[in-house]
Amino acid sequence: MTTPPFIVAVVPAAGIGSRMQADRPKQYLQIHGQTILEHTLHALYKHPLIKRVVVALSPDDPFFEQLPLAQASWLTRVDGGRERCDSVHAALSGLPDHCWALVHDAARPCLAQHDIDKLIQACLEPDTPGAILATPVRDTMKRAHNNSASPVQIAHTESRENLWHALTPQMFRVDQLRRALEQAQRQGLSITDEASAMEAAGHKVVLVDADPANIKITRPADMPLAQFYLSAQRHNS
Repeated sequence: MTTPPFIVAVVPAAGIGSRMQADRPKQYLQIHGQTILEHTLHALYKHPLIKRVVVALSPDDPFFEQLPLAQASWLTRVDGGRERCDSVHAALSGLPDHCWALVHDAARPCLAQHDIDKLIQACLEPDTPGAILATPVRDTMKRAHNNSASPVQIAHTESRENLWHALTPQMFRVDQLRRALEQAQRQGLSITDEASAMEAAGHKVVLVDADPANIKITRPADMPLAQFYLSAQRHNS
């Protein structure tokens, strides 16, 4: 019988999210009476294989301690950094090397349990260094000119063949991900997600086709859509 993996969810949540044009970071806006961050943390801990959740917050975050789950026994708070990779690294520093880190965006509250199942299963395949949730690109992709002119103009059309939208969670062994992030920092690489650090370190990361409802809330127009998806999840649960 295969021993279940030891999995810790890591949530970098130290960002400000200025594009939401709100009086607080976007993770503290409310949907259905709970903050986006609460929806996200509960979705992760609800999975039976996730043993703990570590959330990386800004050291001067005044909102988190006001949440009902702030003192939850399954939750650990650490100080995050200026960049996402700094926050993830801070969360990893307190975790055992042998466990798996399942890193998820704070502003993706619509995560489905069956997608976590698929991600974990992909990571348990032999010789797999880790995997990420993603969706194939379906729209025509345009590359804009690299200037600040207005209106923005098209430089050319990109082929969408073999292009995927990277989502989260992204799941890797703690020791390998920590080393990859440290190596990328030494090399001065721009790391926008955990997979990019692992790729730079030479690992072949697996793509797991996921539910496109797993949206990231970045702009005000995303809120009604997230509310719709969360309502649908409640109805189907």
